[in-house]
Amino acid sequence: MAHPFILRRWSAWAPGLLDQTDWQSPAAGRRPAEDQAPPALQYTPKPLQRRLSPLARAAFFVIEQCLAPGERLAAVFSSSHGEIGSCLDMLQDLQHGEELSPTAFSLSVHNAIAGLYSIAYANQLEINCLAPAATGLGPGFIEALGLLHSGHDEVLLVFYDTVLPNFFPTPGYASSLAYPCAAALRLALDGPGLALAFAPADSTRQDGEQPLQLPAFIEFLAGDRSHLDLGNGGRGWQWRKL
Repeated sequence: MAHPFILRRWSAWAPGLLDQTDWQSPAAGRRPAEDQAPPALQYTPKPLQRRLSPLARAAFFVIEQCLAPGERLAAVFSSSHGEIGSCLDMLQDLQHGEELSPTAFSLSVHNAIAGLYSIAYANQLEINCLAPAATGLGPGFIEALGLLHSGHDEVLLVFYDTVLPNFFPTPGYASSLAYPCAAALRLALDGPGLALAFAPADSTRQDGEQPLQLPAFIEFLAGDRSHLDLGNGGRGWQWRKL
């Protein structure tokens, strides 16, 4: 069963890809990585910016393109691996007998970026944080559409992942892009915007987990294709432009 919704606004970032126009070139999200940090943030409070990791800064950059300063929306944050690099650094520090920073630990947990979002936007609405791993982008949409159908007028859906450390070479952890990537989508059930439909689908595709699927989805939004099918591990998803 397809679930229609409206994409009110969206933003995506990867090194060298700053706006929707950049993502319109073929295979834009699979071009070689460039050594480029996310652009400076405009609205996030300066004291909070000092606590942001590069991955968090990328997430906040795309969020700022979708929300006005201080605007409050229920949100879903979805990342396959989150701040796993920071977690690995702390484990290696422990191995070497070093003490852990409480601040560093608090910023490395999987819901850290979601928590920082709640602080930056003084947001007391519902915020959910997912770790979908190999199931890809679908669980984020299921959660966001569930919030819309439970009574929220609009929901912010944020995807983000970065390059995994070489410590994780085995299948199950190897589905990583060669560069960080983030996207924010502002969703509603009606009103102006791009009309889309989302549905789970039977699929034998192997498009990888969220880090590998995200550029393909962003290119779909930016381009002329009418539908997109993604799947992994026997779970498939389809998006259609209506």
